[in-house]
Amino acid sequence: MTGSSAIRLARAYLAAVAEPPAPALAAFVEALGPVDAAAQVRRGEVPEPVATETSARREWDRSATDLRAAEKIGARLLTPEDGDWPEGPFLSFARSGHGHLATPLALWARGPARLVELTERSVAIVGARAATMYGKHVANSIGFGVAELGCTVVSGAAYGIDGAAHRGALAAEGPTVAVLACGVDRPYPSGHARLLSHIARTGLVVSEYPPGAVPARHRFLVRNRIIAGLAAGTVVVEAGWRSGARRTASDAALLGRQVMAVPGPVTSALSVGCHRLLREPGTVAVTCAEEVIEEVGRIGVDLAPVGRPVGPARVTDGLSGTASRVHEALSDRIVRDVSRLSVESGLPLEVVRAALPELARAGLVDKADGGWRRRVRHEARGGT
Repeated sequence: MTGSSAIRLARAYLAAVAEPPAPALAAFVEALGPVDAAAQVRRGEVPEPVATETSARREWDRSATDLRAAEKIGARLLTPEDGDWPEGPFLSFARSGHGHLATPLALWARGPARLVELTERSVAIVGARAATMYGKHVANSIGFGVAELGCTVVSGAAYGIDGAAHRGALAAEGPTVAVLACGVDRPYPSGHARLLSHIARTGLVVSEYPPGAVPARHRFLVRNRIIAGLAAGTVVVEAGWRSGARRTASDAALLGRQVMAVPGPVTSALSVGCHRLLREPGTVAVTCAEEVIEEVGRIGVDLAPVGRPVGPARVTDGLSGTASRVHEALSDRIVRDVSRLSVESGLPLEVVRAALPELARAGLVDKADGGWRRRVRHEARGGT
């Protein structure tokens, strides 16, 4: 058996021998390496905290079976020893100091994309399963927008907000990652079987649970740390007072990621969680993809340089302050002479005379009948 094969078998065993998160086992593997750690776990020669996490399953080794099952469906096991492992995003897990944020020992992945590349620029979009039409529309729009801007959308493939976000990314022909609370061979929820198949054809479906693993209530909360960890920031679109989406946001904050929330109607129970988040330090309100990118984008690449106008350009952008005031004093219907422009703008005659050539060079005025008039066709092009 080659070294890489031994490591892969050991990681497959370790990933199943303890129910995630398993902080004691993760630290044990980090100290000894996967092969030696797996051997000691099998023999039961481990510290008490590790024994507590592994004793129920230590004699249950399905590593070879799990690897074959994954291969049959076109899936693979990603390990920290692989070049495809997103080492950067996962570094913050160990540094967080919180046991429930233990680094996954391995990840099962189904799809052609490389996780290390997808997580270079990524945003998590999460929220309520019983979402409103408003929430699903916003999630879909933000998912489409950030994907169109080249960011990966990470979510949990659940009904409601998750599904809308994934569909938005797919509609933009952008990358998306679905993180499951069961094996990657199980389409869960069943109503999203086609959606998960689509994601697996173009992006990635990932899980820390081996093939065949069934979803369980606690596993949804546990997998939320991976959704938060794989993204530069987490957007909560709709959430109740207590919800899995709020747990994802909490994990994101503990991992040092940006937390964002979409405001909703104050009368909606599904916006209570978002409004509660917005009252917490560090949470930013966002309403569109561009605002999300402002929070998690790269300076000089995704973000506009300081001083660059935001929103539609005005015809007066770039004009001096005095030229702008003279332009405001002009009319597109009435010809005004310099004296009238001086009165309307409150500027001295000589200042008005100096500003008019600047406006003429910008194509914003026409000279007519001894006076000046605002050029209409240029006004129609700009925003206000």
